[in-house]
Amino acid sequence: MRPGERFPHGYSLELKTLRCFRSRSTLDVSGAKNMLEIPIGGGRPVPFAWEGEAEHKRASRHAGICHNNLGEADDAEERRQRRLAMEIVWQTPANPPEPHDYIFRNGRRLVRPYYFEFISHVKNRWAGKTVVDFFAYEFKGRPYDYYVNAVKCGRIQVDGERVHVSYILKSSQKISHFLHRHEPPVMAFDVSVILEEPDVVTVCKPPTVPVHPCGQYRKNTVVGILQAEHGLTPLFPVHRLDRLVSGLLILARSPSKAEYFRQQIEGGMVNKQYIAKVIGVFPENEVVVNVNIDYNAREGRSTAEGGNSCSDCPPKGKPACTKFTRIHTNGMHSLVLCEPVTGRTHQIRVHLQYTGHPIANDVLYLSEEGVNRSSQGTTADRAAAGHSLTSRMDQICPSKEEECSEEFSIDTLCTHCPNLVPNGYEGREEGLWLHCVRYSGPDWVYECPYPDWASLP
Repeated sequence: MRPGERFPHGYSLELKTLRCFRSRSTLDVSGAKNMLEIPIGGGRPVPFAWEGEAEHKRASRHAGICHNNLGEADDAEERRQRRLAMEIVWQTPANPPEPHDYIFRNGRRLVRPYYFEFISHVKNRWAGKTVVDFFAYEFKGRPYDYYVNAVKCGRIQVDGERVHVSYILKSSQKISHFLHRHEPPVMAFDVSVILEEPDVVTVCKPPTVPVHPCGQYRKNTVVGILQAEHGLTPLFPVHRLDRLVSGLLILARSPSKAEYFRQQIEGGMVNKQYIAKVIGVFPENEVVVNVNIDYNAREGRSTAEGGNSCSDCPPKGKPACTKFTRIHTNGMHSLVLCEPVTGRTHQIRVHLQYTGHPIANDVLYLSEEGVNRSSQGTTADRAAAGHSLTSRMDQICPSKEEECSEEFSIDTLCTHCPNLVPNGYEGREEGLWLHCVRYSGPDWVYECPYPDWASLP
């Protein structure tokens, strides 16, 4: 780090003296990676340092500390907040996942909670609301009082400044939310690399793991795990698999290679094959379902528009086509090859439901008829309870748990602490019996092995 270079959040080294937030001693910043990890005489990193009173106040706002001046704290609570701030390192999307970020417990992969800065900009429809009312309405996962306290102590800021709880938002303003982030758990399977080429990586995606950062998931994703445990970055997913679906996932190692695949997929030049374990005896001959699919984002599920649709009502869904071929049946379940011609949300799942043979552990699309015909139970949890998947998880879990015994930090403002798992994710979740096995284009083929559940007795 050379004098004059910029740190994150606009800090500068233009002045000769940089003082530490913890000890106020002069710092040698040569070799420091960034403003959030400046060492103190061989001690542990501290979150902030400053040049002069103005920089001190600015740093304090980022740490979420209430200061009246550079002197001693006003009360015990302020001293506690100051001690907490000295332990906090705020992460952004630029901070890569690391192997020590993960904790393995009871067959699940969890992420050690971490401090993270969420950034958004005020949309026109948000303008005119108070900052607290905006968060309480748009982000209902936390109680109203949490947002009041977060604004008061500087965990929520507008344009990098602390504001009052009654502050009125204006269009295009930058909103920062500094929070203690807990990611939902996923199943503890490794993301196994099938093929590693100079411009392409193919992996076997485990069920329950999202492909890329989205919603509450950032490190507990295929892209994040591959970066942390295999050092593979950057990666550009060529196609997507639903979070509960397993199997072949193709990732390009450059934007140009990803665009090459995208053009072929959009041009209808790519053949996609999945296998599914469905309820009942699937027809022996090929079945082609050519029925529109309407996805309801609010309910998180799709419906097939056919049969009972009103002839006078224009279809709301998008055209969708899937070919199905029975591979094997034991009279109770059938293993079916699924070849989607289009790519709609939940297309295979809803088209199998349309045929009367839904995926055997797909609780979202199991009909009442399917429930009565299934002797294995209807939910993913119950269907997997007696399956070899459970025993495999038990084999994986113990060794990894021994490596991850370190405790995680507790944040008094966090609505999830002291629990490691975020609220609403306490139950166990298993994967669907739907698995991607093959993608092929004009001059390439990538494949993935069958899962254990594909063997019908």
